[in-house]
Amino acid sequence: MFTEAELIQECLRHDRSAQRRLYDRYKNAMYTLAYRITGDFDDASDVLQDAFVEVFRHLGQFRAEATLGAWIKQIVVRQATRRKRLVLWQALDDTAEPGVDWGETAINVAHLETAILSLPDGFRTVFVLAEVEGYTHREIAGLLGISEGTSKSQLFYAKKKLRALLTAP
Repeated sequence: MFTEAELIQECLRHDRSAQRRLYDRYKNAMYTLAYRITGDFDDASDVLQDAFVEVFRHLGQFRAEATLGAWIKQIVVRQATRRKRLVLWQALDDTAEPGVDWGETAINVAHLETAILSLPDGFRTVFVLAEVEGYTHREIAGLLGISEGTSKSQLFYAKKKLRALLTAP
């Protein structure tokens, strides 16, 4: 088993088997992320392919300031948002409350996934990045080219809309 650093070095030597190992190591998580942002299986596949082309093209620029997985995630997020040709939103309310109480209600995972996918693109992207992937509002703002306030308000309204979708009879 290769360490991350060894795998990167082998990939930089254009070793096809090392490139395949790197792809296999990250493909499922990155496909899931791409799907959650795009909401479309075909688009997610295209994003995954485009992202890994970029990964292998720019792997020599990876500075190991974060994990390789985090670096690849950034590439996938950029590709997915590019793919959707997101129109970046205007700030709805820079003073939006940061959290919504989800209560004690048990939620069916498939129902939740469907509800998330039904969110408008901006809401869904910020929700996935913040709540699923764990990015901070500052990181989301940098990735998407929006203000931190916009990120916070998009998350607030995404949670509000999800609550309505999930509690509707």
